Amino acid sequence: MPAARTAREIVLILRHTEDGAPCGTLRVVGHRTGTAFEGWIELIGLITEATGADMDYAATIRGAYERITGGDISGFGELVADDFIEHEQLPGLAPTKAGALEYFEMLLSAFPDLRMDVQDLIVDGDKAAIRVRATGTHDGEFLGVPPTGKHVEIELIDIMRMDGDGLLCEHWGVADMLSLMQQLGAVPA
Repeated sequence: MPAARTAREIVLILRHTEDGAPCGTLRVVGHRTGTAFEGWIELIGLITEATGADMDYAATIRGAYERITGGDISGFGELVADDFIEHEQLPGLAPTKAGALEYFEMLLSAFPDLRMDVQDLIVDGDKAAIRVRATGTHDGEFLGVPPTGKHVEIELIDIMRMDGDGLLCEHWGVADMLSLMQQLGAVPA
């Protein structure tokens, strides 16, 4: 078994970038050199690798929804792999990390008080199935529908795959868009 998998002690040199993100090096006691990191996800990945712990995909997923709910799209982006693939068709957006981030910016513009509450979360290997309740007030244009001021609530199912670094790398999703459009009055109920 490699030393990194049985290590009990690590040495962490922690600094912060100008924007407050962590950076530094992490070294396993007994090894001569450390590994540089930048950002919380890289740090958590190094600690996980050094201590032999399993990735906590459920915590990453819950954190993703919490960041979206908090309006922190750049923070959400830190949890998404650069080579992310979006399998749900997003109108006019690329099926990439940039497209997904743009989609959530659009959602928050239309529903500034958007909440995404995890109802069920099942993790199996590198994939997770999540049932989410999304709520918000329609205060901005959404898919051509002008603001109505109506409070809406829909259910969605997400399936996500994580990579070896614990980042979200693929997403499949189904949202109850018919119910949303009915609640907005855009289609008859």
